[in-house]
Amino acid sequence: MDRTRGDNYRLQRREIVNALLAEQDDLLVVTGLGAPAWDATAAGDRDLTFPLWGAMGGAAMLGLGLALAKPDHRVLVLTGDGECLMGLGAFATIAVQAPGNLAIAVLDNERYGETGMQETHTAANVDLAGMAKAAGFVETGTIFDEDAFNVAKAALLENKGPNLYVIKIRADSHPIVMPPKDGVVLKERFRAALA
Repeated sequence: MDRTRGDNYRLQRREIVNALLAEQDDLLVVTGLGAPAWDATAAGDRDLTFPLWGAMGGAAMLGLGLALAKPDHRVLVLTGDGECLMGLGAFATIAVQAPGNLAIAVLDNERYGETGMQETHTAANVDLAGMAKAAGFVETGTIFDEDAFNVAKAALLENKGPNLYVIKIRADSHPIVMPPKDGVVLKERFRAALA
């Protein structure tokens, strides 16, 4: 088994997030803790982005609640492989609720970036997209290159869901761009932007 795959993937995390969030002014975004939150903030700190702080495993379920509460809005969850592995039960709940406006982009570098870059189970061929498909997601896939990402991007931002795409990205580091850390501020600005 090639244990260095995450170091060899071509897609770059920050470029992927920039591409997903570009010109998406009305998109509701929930980010998992760590790198997804930093990447979304680097793409432009938006009032309609809700970054999680210390709630590992909760991004998909928060996205589900938001999608159910706001069915006329597109909801995108940006999360990592480690967070998805922590909250796999969310896949079943999301599939049963079947919100057509929910999409999940898993930024999979096959590492736990918050705790020292230890390999996650996706480095050993655990298939998150396959699990989501088996749970009943409408559309899933695993992305390795730019052409496939461009197809997946359209699905994540437009197609009826729930959708989940695992985007295999390089296991590299980028400068940390912190969103606000005050949960009350984040909650209030998100609510105000929705009003």
